[in-house]
Amino acid sequence: MNQTTLLDEDKIRNLRVIQQLLVARKDRLVLAESCTAGLVAGLFGQLPGISEVLCGSFVVYRTASKTDWLGIDSSLLENPEAGPVSSAVTAQLAIASLKKTPEATVAAAITGHLGPNAPAGMDGLVYTCVIHRNELAAGSAKEHRLKAPAPSNADDIARRSFRQQEAVFLLMDEIATFLL
Repeated sequence: MNQTTLLDEDKIRNLRVIQQLLVARKDRLVLAESCTAGLVAGLFGQLPGISEVLCGSFVVYRTASKTDWLGIDSSLLENPEAGPVSSAVTAQLAIASLKKTPEATVAAAITGHLGPNAPAGMDGLVYTCVIHRNELAAGSAKEHRLKAPAPSNADDIARRSFRQQEAVFLLMDEIATFLL
């Protein structure tokens, strides 16, 4: 059987560093994942002992899930100035996931357009937000542009997968940087 993995030795090391930083800081992490569809939590879940510091992940891929599960205001999600992939929504996802997970002290959230058929100018646009419970008011998201090529059509799963993996590791890097 041929097995593929998202993880090489450097990425495994990065996961372990994040785990060690969370342990050392006595922090616990909760995730709100949209475009990564739970893959960040899935990678963390491969680490023995991660349950000590990983509370879980809200996989809120659809707009209705963002509203129903995390209470994100539907008017913000439908606002053409913001929308489901925006700085404001990503920050709200992080804040809401902390509010829904009392034992968590750090939240990381991600939204993005992986393509194809993204709105004009938004293809490959990703937002991340990592916040600490003690700094909820300071929660703001960072904007990123994915480097991987856009999928050419709905059947181009390989390119979409590369973009999704890039988004996963982008969020992991943001978490590590935040904890350092």
